[in-house]
Amino acid sequence: MEKTVPELMAAISPAEWAQVPDSVLELIYELVRRMDRVEQEIAELRTENELLKEQLARTSANSSQPPSKNPQGFKPNRKEPTGKKRGGQLGHSGHERKLYPTQMCQEVINHYPQQCSGCGGILGIENSGQAYRHQVVEVPPVQRLVIEHQFHPITCTCCGKENQAPEMTEIIGLGGYGPRTAAYVGLFSSEYRQSYRQIRALMQAVFGIEMSVGTINRLRTEVSEAVSDAVTEAQHYIQQQPTVGVDETGFQQRNGDGQNATKTSGWLWVAVTPLIQSFQVILSRASSAAQTVLGETFSGSLTSDRCPAYNWVDVHRRQLCWAHLKRDFIQISERVGASAQIGKSLLEQEKELFNLWHKFRNDQLTRSELKERVEPIKTKVLSILLEASQLDIDEREKTPLAKTVRTCRNLLKLEVALWLFISSDGVEPTNNAAERAIRPAVIWRRTSFGSDSAAGSLFVARLLTVVSSLKLQDRNILEFLTESVLSTRSGRIPPSLVPR
Repeated sequence: MEKTVPELMAAISPAEWAQVPDSVLELIYELVRRMDRVEQEIAELRTENELLKEQLARTSANSSQPPSKNPQGFKPNRKEPTGKKRGGQLGHSGHERKLYPTQMCQEVINHYPQQCSGCGGILGIENSGQAYRHQVVEVPPVQRLVIEHQFHPITCTCCGKENQAPEMTEIIGLGGYGPRTAAYVGLFSSEYRQSYRQIRALMQAVFGIEMSVGTINRLRTEVSEAVSDAVTEAQHYIQQQPTVGVDETGFQQRNGDGQNATKTSGWLWVAVTPLIQSFQVILSRASSAAQTVLGETFSGSLTSDRCPAYNWVDVHRRQLCWAHLKRDFIQISERVGASAQIGKSLLEQEKELFNLWHKFRNDQLTRSELKERVEPIKTKVLSILLEASQLDIDEREKTPLAKTVRTCRNLLKLEVALWLFISSDGVEPTNNAAERAIRPAVIWRRTSFGSDSAAGSLFVARLLTVVSSLKLQDRNILEFLTESVLSTRSGRIPPSLVPR
């Protein structure tokens, strides 16, 4: 083993040092100081190199990076091949085109064979079996419906005053477009994420309706206001539910209306339950924003990632997303040295845990059997985290090993929140429901680059809430938007998103 510079210098006796000229001693000391600086710089560069390599190796499998940003040629881990051919397997029931009920058909045409294909004999018209049904679906020509109101003035013969029909102001106040037209604009702008000019082209091409970009913006605003009560009710509904999944993603809100002069970063929050999903754009990612979404008195179980904004929720009512944890473990396993072993050990426990969970979901294990068989996994995970957290590192250190230790220490603080799904009905081990819910919003953000104003953010959040919730309930989006606008215009109670 090579000796260090101080060890080499210590091997020289004082008598030998006394014979060394002062100029040579000064040179030696200067070289030693330079050597120390060089070694320190090499260590810093090695750390920086490891961090840059880790950054370049980021994928959707080991970080929160979306699959669209995976490097070229990246192949995610796939299941081992089973040897079966692609497509439906033997015994698979298959899926056929669904036919509409006969009573819904505008026309039914009956066809009968005239001659026997076997002997050539003439056939009667007596049915000998069930008819084979085939349907041709067509869209009839769409024509705009224009209703013109003519208000004729009548001059009073007594005083000479010119009079108009009393309902003139009321009718004109309803605008120049009907509630279904407004609903189409809201639908195209939200569910199908079309731009203003694309909507203008669609309305002209499909319905023959000409409208300006300004009119489209006005109709969007009307639709947003029409569903506001339903969205508020949905938010209150979610805050009262026993189990909620939450997630958040960046959403830029520019200062077009002067309400974001400081250019604060916006965040799109989503809260999901089996029948309702609620979206809100908030200029914050702090705990106060999470409390706005969930309600300050939220008492249910929360499934989320490790974002500190949720730390105000009692750790015993939290479930950390194991999909996020798996990505963290993969990232740790891809580092060198002790980190790699820590990551691989945690991944082994994660794999065994999900094997048991899938058996439970397939009714191969009871809840009590699941709890019993998970206990060794809980003990092993805790042991790995404790051992990793005790490694001696400087809190300011930025090496990959230091990042691993800090991750393990943070997980130890929330270790109770790793296992809520084992004992609680309705709680999932992952936050996939919220991740899937927020994906359309991410696509919307990438095509629109956020919003220009608070009103634009409000439209995005409200329409995402309406569209996603109606889909969960298998309800018609266009009819809901039409009824909402019509109710608002006529002063009636608008429809609700909350299932009755």
